[in-house]
Amino acid sequence: MPSPSTTPYLVRLAERLTTALAPMDAARRQRHRDFICSLQQSDGGFGGREGDSDLYYTSFAVRGLGMLGGMTPDECGSVARFLGEFDWRTLNVVDLMNWLNTVLAVQVFGGQDLLAEADADWPQQMAARLEAVRTNDGGYAKSTEGAAGSMYQSFLVTLTYELLGMQPPQPNALIQFVYDRQRDDGGFVEIGPMKNSGTNPTAAAIGLMSVVGGMDEELRNDVRDFLKLVWSEEGGFQANKRITFADGLSTFTGLLTVQDLSLDGLVSERVIERFLTDWLEFPTGGFRGASWDDQADVEYTFYGLGCLALLWSAA
Repeated sequence: MPSPSTTPYLVRLAERLTTALAPMDAARRQRHRDFICSLQQSDGGFGGREGDSDLYYTSFAVRGLGMLGGMTPDECGSVARFLGEFDWRTLNVVDLMNWLNTVLAVQVFGGQDLLAEADADWPQQMAARLEAVRTNDGGYAKSTEGAAGSMYQSFLVTLTYELLGMQPPQPNALIQFVYDRQRDDGGFVEIGPMKNSGTNPTAAAIGLMSVVGGMDEELRNDVRDFLKLVWSEEGGFQANKRITFADGLSTFTGLLTVQDLSLDGLVSERVIERFLTDWLEFPTGGFRGASWDDQADVEYTFYGLGCLALLWSAA
């Protein structure tokens, strides 16, 4: 397993994916860049399948462009203009996390620092917003109305704390929250009442534990056993045992977990790449979510590119 690092998880992951994707041939790279840029709206943000600009999809677009070599000054400027329309103090926690992540990415690519004139204690103010969705079970909910913690939300909050240069308060309670959501098959569920483990909440659990501490060999072996159950004959990972098809998101999070835990021999990189290129990648640019999907979008393009990068990093 990897050694602890003081560099935030999201920064390490971005560097890893960008470096691994560098050998992509220029024409293929340009097709995917063109697809992502085609989804940019007049306000500078990026839209999903419905078309309107959204902080969620803008975050995926910026990260996708980053993997493909970064952003031009004009691209940074237009995204910064979109981000500048928001007052982060009024955003809900989910939007706040997407906003901060994208603001920092734009700054890394040479764009405007949208926090340059913020109060000196803006990290502490943001941390207080995060703690407003802390739940009694030790995790974090999606909103202040949430009574129970969400695995994915707790993972995102943990990553946001890292970007702020902090750790979540009461980390032991957070670790216990994760263990309470493990099921007998070795995987994890998104919320407490769920019985069937999922690939994505399992990946979130392992990512969270790698940040706050709590990983051990027994847990690593549990996750290996679970991931065997959600490997699809299509050549990717299923979202859970009951779903019969692989998808781009689950394949990305499953493959990332396999690599982060050094679960050698669990998957075939060659088979995954064939699944991606034969079924998910559009020859005109962009990736769809699953073999039955008929449309590419910016989120699944990020996951498709991310899968290729992970595969090439292991080659």
